[in-house]
Amino acid sequence: MYIEQAFKGKHELWRYILGVFVTFGGSQVIGSFVLGAALAYKTFKGEDVDLSNPMDILTLYDPNIMLVLLLVPFALGLAGLYLWMKPVHGLPFKVLHSARQKLDWKRIFFSFGIWGLVSIVFVWVGYFLSPEDYQWNFKLLPFVIMCILSVLLIPLQTSFEEYIFRGYLMQGIGVFAKNRWVPLVTTSLIFGLMHIFNPEIGKIGYVALVAYIGIGFFLGIITLMDEGIELALGFHAANNLFIALFVTADWTVFQTHSVLKDLSEPSVGFEIFFPLIVVYPILTFIFAKKYGWKGWKDKLFGKVIPPVPEDPVQAEI
Repeated sequence: MYIEQAFKGKHELWRYILGVFVTFGGSQVIGSFVLGAALAYKTFKGEDVDLSNPMDILTLYDPNIMLVLLLVPFALGLAGLYLWMKPVHGLPFKVLHSARQKLDWKRIFFSFGIWGLVSIVFVWVGYFLSPEDYQWNFKLLPFVIMCILSVLLIPLQTSFEEYIFRGYLMQGIGVFAKNRWVPLVTTSLIFGLMHIFNPEIGKIGYVALVAYIGIGFFLGIITLMDEGIELALGFHAANNLFIALFVTADWTVFQTHSVLKDLSEPSVGFEIFFPLIVVYPILTFIFAKKYGWKGWKDKLFGKVIPPVPEDPVQAEI
């Protein structure tokens, strides 16, 4: 069982709390320092920088430079978590990705492919129905550079978030709470609230957090049902990568040389609730059928039971 993997090592709650502060918190501190240095350089050159406006900050440099500044800290965080597991928990990093013997790349690519296809269809339908809402933004050289950077860095960013939330925290909270629903709810809420400072929240309002929390629940559910984070890894990477490549807006955290620029005003209703109510349940159904998920109640709400220590006498027999 996936959460029970943590019982194989040192699993006191303080280790997980400290791990989150060191890896996730540390990566964000490094990111803030690097971004602060970049802002200070612009200020030193005499440029007017409005620190109260997130979009002012995100457009200070070329989008490709900003993409690197935003994503490299997550890559460092992933490396930090990898190095943290063995000395602090006495466990190999692989216990965080699934209860299987090794990482299932077929699951990752299947999830990536299906959500990538859905994302392309959504963009195409949106462009076909309302072409006036989009601006052609394609420039070959900046796009190629952005594409290379995105393929290299975005999977590291999304993987770090999955390993820290659906992996590390899901297991740590699970073995402490001795059940599955508490880590599912807790990690989903933390994941959603983590995005509270995104510029999308300033544009749409706090109701946009419903979308992030909903994605957290969706990824948490498929992780618990599938006994691993491979499907979540594929979905999250496809989601962020295809957004960066194909369509961004002036009010989103990703400011890239995407193919299209969305000029429309975001819709609070459809864009937030349609995926939560329709799309994610359909995806969950597809995954469930493909991988033969059973025992929903136990896997989502059941107890997390420590393994029974092997009797040394019986072991000798």
